[in-house]
Amino acid sequence: MTLTQHGLGDLTWPDIPDKPMVIVPVGSTEQHGPHLPLDTDTVIATAVTAAVADAVSLRTRERVLVAPAISYGSSGEHQSFAGTASIGFVALRFLVVELVRSLSAWAGRVVLINAHGGNVAALSAAVRQLTAENHDVAWLPCVTEGGDLHAGRMETSLMLHLRPDAVRPERAVAGDMRPLADILPALKAGGVRAVSPSGVLGDPTCATAAEGQRSLERMVEDALRRISQGAVHHDGMLSVDGERATERIPA
Repeated sequence: MTLTQHGLGDLTWPDIPDKPMVIVPVGSTEQHGPHLPLDTDTVIATAVTAAVADAVSLRTRERVLVAPAISYGSSGEHQSFAGTASIGFVALRFLVVELVRSLSAWAGRVVLINAHGGNVAALSAAVRQLTAENHDVAWLPCVTEGGDLHAGRMETSLMLHLRPDAVRPERAVAGDMRPLADILPALKAGGVRAVSPSGVLGDPTCATAAEGQRSLERMVEDALRRISQGAVHHDGMLSVDGERATERIPA
């Protein structure tokens, strides 16, 4: 599948089908260590969204549209690194609310697929508000088992699969390897730099493109399961049997 088959931005208004599902990738523009590009989260969210749109279209025989990605997120924890461009909680929440209100004038269900953990609070608040306004909207995470926190093995593997030309493997260095619970107080107080001068939380040095392909496939499978079987949790996230997965979204 290519985005031109489903990309909202490629269409003219008469091309829009009646009440289509619209999926919006949500990423960020922030540091991902010395070896990954600033748009890593957006690249991953867009890839998952494109594959999900293709699969849902095949299953339902209805066209699913991929909206242009939201490429600025809530990334204050990365602000001490050059290149980070964060719009913060309030602006992201407002952006999502206004975007979904606009899409809902002609679309059916709106699903936001998020690849940055810092966006969760804003997405949850926005979707709760939109649901109260009777919009058909939910969000879901790009998650897979065994991932590290930020710019580590999982994200580096994904980028080696999706955009190998943008990865600088010779710069990859292991960062803080501790679980989130252990570093959270320092992270909240001083941001990522307080626990990792390189900006890496994990170990990217063993990443492979093959592992990235497998991770992408698992993310797509998880997203499809949530869309087909899930219910909207109180935080606006599509979940199956009340499961919680937000802690596995890369930071």
